[in-house]
Amino acid sequence: MVTLLPIEIEGHTVMGVEVKLPKTTLLAVYTSRGYIMCGALDVGLLNEQLADRKIIAARAVGVRTLEQLLEAPLESVTLEAEKWGIHPGLAGKDAILRML
Repeated sequence: MVTLLPIEIEGHTVMGVEVKLPKTTLLAVYTSRGYIMCGALDVGLLNEQLADRKIIAARAVGVRTLEQLLEAPLESVTLEAEKWGIHPGLAGKDAILRML
């Protein structure tokens, strides 16, 4: 099952996506510029093989809900995200605010 949820962050509305799969749930929160995602995101792939796309994205691990994704410290970020001031250790919510 796929669920799309509007999420309010400091007066801005972004979208949350939850995809329930067998034995796992994929989680993402996105803006028009980029996104944060659960541990399923392959940051290395985005940085190496898709570098020409300049994707602004970050990954948090060990999260099971969209709320946890927003609160968790980021484990890794793309090179393009670093240009926006997004870095490992930053809370997911703060990364989303920098993507607005």
